[in-house]
Amino acid sequence: MPKGYWIAQLDITDPEIYNTYKLGNVEPFKDYGARYIVRGGAQDSPEGQWRERTVVIEFPSYDAALACYHDPQFQAIMAIRKLSSIADVVIVEGYDPEA
Repeated sequence: MPKGYWIAQLDITDPEIYNTYKLGNVEPFKDYGARYIVRGGAQDSPEGQWRERTVVIEFPSYDAALACYHDPQFQAIMAIRKLSSIADVVIVEGYDPEA
């Protein structure tokens, strides 16, 4: 079964509030088996336009990635993220060469 991924691009508008979001998402991510692949860090954008921060989170499945995003506990903490950043988020199914 292919894994699922959240790919997010963010501009942080209030770092202090954003840190509250980062602390609050630990439990929902743990519940759904999420694992950070990319969490900020240096980036170069040779084509197109990107926001200042990129995050990639891996889930055991596409269904788990969707379920985590729509989970009421995560939605509550995401409201804090929306107060502190501008984001573009996509949830995608990973490639499974054996499928």
